[in-house]
Amino acid sequence: MKLGVFTPLFNQLSFEEMIDEVAKKGLQTVEIGTGGSPGNAHLDIDRLLASEAERKEYLAKLADKGLEISALSCHNNPISPLKAEAQEADELLRKTIKLASLMNVPVVNGFSGVSGGNATDTQVNWPVLPWPTEYDDNYNYQWEQKLIPYWKGINTEAEAAGVKIGIELHGGFLAHTPYTMLKLRDAAGKAIGCNLDPSHLWWQGIDPVAAVKILGEADAIHHFHAKDTYLDQDNINMHGLTDMQPYSNVKTRAWTFRSVGCGHSLQVWSDIISALRIYGYDYVLSIEHEDPIMSIDEGLTRAISNLKTIMIREEASSMWWA
Repeated sequence: MKLGVFTPLFNQLSFEEMIDEVAKKGLQTVEIGTGGSPGNAHLDIDRLLASEAERKEYLAKLADKGLEISALSCHNNPISPLKAEAQEADELLRKTIKLASLMNVPVVNGFSGVSGGNATDTQVNWPVLPWPTEYDDNYNYQWEQKLIPYWKGINTEAEAAGVKIGIELHGGFLAHTPYTMLKLRDAAGKAIGCNLDPSHLWWQGIDPVAAVKILGEADAIHHFHAKDTYLDQDNINMHGLTDMQPYSNVKTRAWTFRSVGCGHSLQVWSDIISALRIYGYDYVLSIEHEDPIMSIDEGLTRAISNLKTIMIREEASSMWWA
């Protein structure tokens, strides 16, 4: 396994400053945004698509720092009911797939998206209950008319480009659980998999180790985000897990994103990493820093330090004792 970082936490730095900072931290990979939610502070996608020389120079700067790109990320909503928003997200995703292929980046990360509940909706709709039955109608429309047809097309494009898609299982989007991930993958194709982030599983009540087993068995884990979540049971009793308070309301929120090891013990994290190895994922642990009570440097440093003590770097030895 390799240790890396999702770079939007350094969006205030130039590309050169960012890779210098990452290299100083002793990391091996970077996950870089091409636009959408991560922004594009460290990559001009049109410029790189237009010039092989620019691509070579970009990769050479990374190599000089001992770094490689684990994934390109364009988290956005390509099935938005707002036509302009959906078109912008779709164009960015297709460009990102093309650039990943040209730069030998194996994975493109993003969200599955969420549409309106019917053809005339102008806002997104995230149904999570089958009753009232209107929710069930919305759900079926979204999957059959929007989500599956869209990702079937993307699967075809990704397979032709030799690129895997890592969909982050994030509440608010249609693919947000192991079941919905596999449902989409089964319908759309094998280039579609997940960017597994335990932080979003914990607040949904899903055990990440169990999720690794389910998704790993299906060879559906294409990338991994290392981020923790603290669950505050007293606040859960008040607000439930679908807590609409701003993330800044740490004192009263039901759950809060934390740096690795600050929400769950390192034993729990060790179990996750061991499960990843057992079920065939031996790629990158990409740290995503969104801890609201730590600075960027302290939160990232804590995650690096904790993960270095438990990650599995080398190939397993032969069982000489058996």
